[in-house]
Amino acid sequence: MNKETCMKEAEESILHTYNRFPVVFDHGESVYLYDTDGKEYLDFAAGIAVQAFGYHNREYSEALKTQVDKLMHTSNLFYNEPITSAAKRVLKASRMDRVFFTNSGTEAIEGALKAAKKYAYTRDGHAGHEIIAMNHSFHGRSLGALSVTGNKHYQEPFEPLIPGIRFAEFNQLDSVKALINEKTCAIILETVQGEGGIYPATGEFLQGVRALCDEHDILLILDEIQCGMGRTGEMFAWQHYGVKPDIMTSAKALGCGVPVGAFLMTERVAEKSLAPGDHGTTYGGNPFVGAAVDTVLKMMERDRITEHVKEITPYLEQKLDALVEKYDFLTARRGLGLMQGVVCEKPVGKIASAALEHGLVVITAGADVLRFVPPLIIGKEHVDEMAEKLDAVLAEM
Repeated sequence: MNKETCMKEAEESILHTYNRFPVVFDHGESVYLYDTDGKEYLDFAAGIAVQAFGYHNREYSEALKTQVDKLMHTSNLFYNEPITSAAKRVLKASRMDRVFFTNSGTEAIEGALKAAKKYAYTRDGHAGHEIIAMNHSFHGRSLGALSVTGNKHYQEPFEPLIPGIRFAEFNQLDSVKALINEKTCAIILETVQGEGGIYPATGEFLQGVRALCDEHDILLILDEIQCGMGRTGEMFAWQHYGVKPDIMTSAKALGCGVPVGAFLMTERVAEKSLAPGDHGTTYGGNPFVGAAVDTVLKMMERDRITEHVKEITPYLEQKLDALVEKYDFLTARRGLGLMQGVVCEKPVGKIASAALEHGLVVITAGADVLRFVPPLIIGKEHVDEMAEKLDAVLAEM
């Protein structure tokens, strides 16, 4: 099937919920993608922060092939070894106590919200609790996740959403404090806001929210779906701040391309929250995704991926800062680790499209931010290549 036929048939068959770039990728190798015409692209998007080890990693591929030949699915009515091993590894990396595996990040958010509500129900003996979320946040597009996503543009067509959600301003502690009442059972936020424009939490804010939660027996839910799994230079971004959540969510690089997510919690929460019958999943935690998660976490620990991220981050920041200095329409850079954003006064969608013509994959965040979330294995030579290609694109704007 050629490129034009593929795009035409996709538009005729697949529900149009994405405005796709006119590219059909065929295969990948390391940090490069190749389209059906054989053109090479340096990938600084990683499938939206998913492909931590890039493409065609032999060890990862062989682990999945081996598991396919053994067993892919049995349901959660039975135990399986791969997901048990994966659970032990993710709990060690996250310093949490219990984990539930889902099929996506959005599902992980749904589970986290239910866990918080059930905790409060068990504690208080009644329902009707409230959750505080952040403006400009993004947690997913299912009804529960959308209810805590602080963007009216996404919410309006699907109202009424879940009641009892109140929105504070990210990095403004007083706005959170003003919303707390006797009904508040949880505060949910991204440790680094992603879709909202790449905004890391300040230490003062995150520590302040943690203190409020401790004072009022409120659960802190941290969404680490995009910023977790080594992307910021720690396995999970909250570890930079020393602020441990009561519940956290993970996905994306957790499976490096396999559809898997997870919500994790402390033992204190687990004892009072979800019990048999409260939550479930047919596919979640199957042997196939278990093999993927187990392999990813084993490779990350053995290869010291967080140390590499810490080493390469200053070089990426230096190159992006140089571009901001060079072009007046680039006004700022912000981010944490290999999750960086550059604020741009020119249409970022147009820049991302032009970058593809130059063999570079970058994506956007919000209305005015170029987002850089490359595979975690990039080297200085890849940063140099990215900067050179992007410089050529920006010069044409």
